[in-house]
Amino acid sequence: MKDFEVFHNIEELDNESKYLVHKAKEATIHAYAPYSKFHVGAAVILDDGTVVTGANQENASYPLCMCAERVALYTAASLHPGKKITKLAVVAHKRNHKELMPATSCGACRQVMLEFEHRQHAPIQVIQLAKANEWVKSADIGSLLPFDFSGENLLAV
Repeated sequence: MKDFEVFHNIEELDNESKYLVHKAKEATIHAYAPYSKFHVGAAVILDDGTVVTGANQENASYPLCMCAERVALYTAASLHPGKKITKLAVVAHKRNHKELMPATSCGACRQVMLEFEHRQHAPIQVIQLAKANEWVKSADIGSLLPFDFSGENLLAV
């Protein structure tokens, strides 16, 4: 499988990916974004078919905010320990807008996603709207963060 697949219409995605995008969009309803007005939703699907969602949670002290991806990942790990995450979708829109806008995961989320991939010893596919009308599905997190920081770096000291 290539590192990335590009789709120019959401309808080109496989049914599971479309469903996950839909669940991520539903999750944006729970975003708390009074400062940025940028509502982000994420949805993960586990190896048993369970779907877990998350939405971004802002704070007046910006460093204390939590991205939707991490909310979904940490919730999945807490509520379903031992289950593998197979796929993650992330979407965003401005408050009071229904149209999705391009938004890809930040570096911190990519690092956390990669740690999940490492600890479960299995790839996690990611679906994101990278550009207008350009959905990107990555084969794994390593393709989103090719020069990663891992526990091996800490052992090298």
